[in-house]
Amino acid sequence: MTEMKLFDSERKVMECLWDQGDLSAKELAEQLELSVGWSKPTTYTVIRKCVAKGAILRIEPGFLCRALVTREAVCEQETEELIRRNYGGSADRLVASLLGKRRLSTEELERVKDLIRNWED
Repeated sequence: MTEMKLFDSERKVMECLWDQGDLSAKELAEQLELSVGWSKPTTYTVIRKCVAKGAILRIEPGFLCRALVTREAVCEQETEELIRRNYGGSADRLVASLLGKRRLSTEELERVKDLIRNWED
């Protein structure tokens, strides 16, 4: 995936599509009015920005919106950006920061150990 920065407003639109699949712009506007309080023109503006970025495909008739990027791809990219920007590109510094701030439960600790074991294989 080419690097794509999604702003918070664009992320709200994408979350609806990731959670529910293809929706018309009208359906997106109705949902975002209820959940965020946006007007229809605001939602349509954000949708157009997502289309211009290549995050959403606009399908006619009916202005149907389809996510072109996955939640996982966006999360991975944002995590890489976070590591680059805040931890000098060092993932181990991110992990140390996370682990230094809170105690992990036994289950969480086991999951982390399993992840490390799987990466070593």
